[in-house]
Parts: sequence; structure tokens; C-alpha cells
Amino acid sequence: MKTGLDVRREYDRSVLTEERAGMDPHGFFREWLVEAEDAGEPDHNAMMLSTCGPDHVSCRVVLLREADASGFTFFTNYNSRKAMELEADPRAALTFFWPGLERQVRIQGHAERISAAESDAYFRSRPRASRVGAWASDQSMEIGDRAALEEKVARWNERLHDSEVPRPGHWGGFRVVPVSIEFWQGRPDRMHDRLLFRRKDDGGWTRSRLQP
Repeated sequence: MKTGLDVRREYDRSVLTEERAGMDPHGFFREWLVEAEDAGEPDHNAMMLSTCGPDHVSCRVVLLREADASGFTFFTNYNSRKAMELEADPRAALTFFWPGLERQVRIQGHAERISAAESDAYFRSRPRASRVGAWASDQSMEIGDRAALEEKVARWNERLHDSEVPRPGHWGGFRVVPVSIEFWQGRPDRMHDRLLFRRKDDGGWTRSRLQP
């Protein structure tokens, strides 16, 4: 009987060398992100976000919307579970997995709110329906059924029909400022390549190779 747990495959598409990675993990990450998009990886900018609660760790998928030397930015409802956990404990971890390229990136750091101006600029770029949804949905709160949710959306559409739909104060971005970034490249016989970058006090980076 099939269990879905007995699948094995070899990883042999590429290699990860120190020369290829260089000493700028942000720049190298952007190279890998573009290569994932060019390779047709579905939702190439999707990432697992892990947060710390008082007695548990939570994990969910969010979309990366900005990646530069300052960190990795995503957007959410500030009243959501993820946001409240980050406000209470800013430690966060991100994981990207691109199976077609046999690659993974793991990031550890702390999250901070981005500026209102940055959140406003991104919010204006969203489709109108998504902007209305930010007002209509009390994210992570229980609701009776789907029909009740659709009624809320309809009411907010009516309320905002003559509006440019401004950003609600409870919606905006977080930036995860990394303290470590690990790049993983699958290799044959499970002898994978792993390069770990750690941020130094002066803002630079160290780089080391880890055993698989």
C-alpha cells in the first residue's frame, strides 16, 4: 500500500561553491530568487515564516515582497496571530524551498515594522479587491461561515465604492533583518552543499561550510 512516505530521489542538478556564493549573501540570494523565477518554480517568492509564541512555534507561508541589504519584507494584518507574535517576540525564521532547482535558503533574524510610507506605497500597488479585503477581513478571527465573510466584503465594497481605498492602520509590512543566511544545494548521495553566512557586529559577514 502506498504511504506517500517512501519516495527517494537523487539531487544532481548543480553545485554550490564558495567562489560562486561570494561574500554578499543578499546579492547571492537575489541571484537565486531570479533563477527560481526563470526556472518556472511555482510561487518562487513564497516563504515559510516561523514565529515564537508563549508556548509554541507557529509556521505559515507568506510572500516575499522586497529583498535588499536591509532585510526581507512581507505584509500582513497587524492584528493577525503572526503579527502579534512578532510584536511580543521579534525572533523569526524564513525558509525558501525551490524543489525544481534542488535549493533551499534558511534565514534567521528579528522582525520590525517598516515605515507607514513604505506600507502605503505597497498598498497602493495592490488590486482594488485586495485593498478592500484588508478592511473586510479581521484576520485570524473566527467567523460563522463563508457566506458571512462574503457579506462583510460586500458591505465594505459598498462603503468604499467612491474611495481610492486607503490603507487601514492595522495593515502593513514587517522586515526580517537577518543575523544568519544559509544556502543549501542538493547533491548526490545526500552529500549536500551548505554555506552559512553570519552577520558580524560591524555589519559584514562571515562564511563557513557546514557538513550535510
